[in-house]
Amino acid sequence: MSPTTQTRGATRADRAVPTDRDRLYSETRGRIEDFDFGRDTAAVFDDMLDRSVPQYRVIQEMVAQLACDFARPGTAVVDLGCSTATSIVALDRLLPADLAVRFVGIDSSEEMLAKARAKIAERGVRRPVDLQCADLNGSLPLAGVSVALLVLTLQFVRPLQRERLLRDVRRGLVDGGALILVEKVLGDTPLFNRLWIDHYYRFKESNGYTRLEIAQKREALENVLIPYRLDENRELLARCGFSQADVFFKWYNFCGVVATT
Repeated sequence: MSPTTQTRGATRADRAVPTDRDRLYSETRGRIEDFDFGRDTAAVFDDMLDRSVPQYRVIQEMVAQLACDFARPGTAVVDLGCSTATSIVALDRLLPADLAVRFVGIDSSEEMLAKARAKIAERGVRRPVDLQCADLNGSLPLAGVSVALLVLTLQFVRPLQRERLLRDVRRGLVDGGALILVEKVLGDTPLFNRLWIDHYYRFKESNGYTRLEIAQKREALENVLIPYRLDENRELLARCGFSQADVFFKWYNFCGVVATT
């Protein structure tokens, strides 16, 4: 595990966390590089999620509500692929004030973690937060975790490493702990997959993205974001020792699953 950055007892800061509008793919590019989570993406990431993920704020609220059902005193709530700490902020707001848990946010992008630190300070997160820079494609020692989040993250982990990651999560969960997984998924058949994608692109256009932006980002993500079907994700969870799993959210090609030990 790489060095960690700690945020202890953060209080509300005077400065706001700046969020720029996502225009990363608004100009024609001669060469489309693979999508990454570096400086340019981090600067617009919150706007990107709001405009690119259907019902994103509803999903965040549901994730936080479910986390409240499983979080236990003296444990860690871990956000794997925490990006700018949106989930951590939502959880801190919804968890009972007297529930003593610590947050752990793990992300491979230092630029995302810088945004996360600023947001945690600006929103006045009350609980201890440990932000760590680590690659989820590598071994991940976890212990004492009551809730683990993989919100739009597993799809970016290399397929050969996904089972290893989920087994690491399963081993780190306390009895009765839960994994909350949100993923972009494939349709069960070519027909439905095409329909879900068509509806998704219309959704993005309705939020101000041009067809050029949609096409160029799709190309950038082609070798980076590799989705599974919903049933493939459920089978993977079962293989990794999650005894129960159920869908709590579904919108065409986006899905949320909660899995317990």
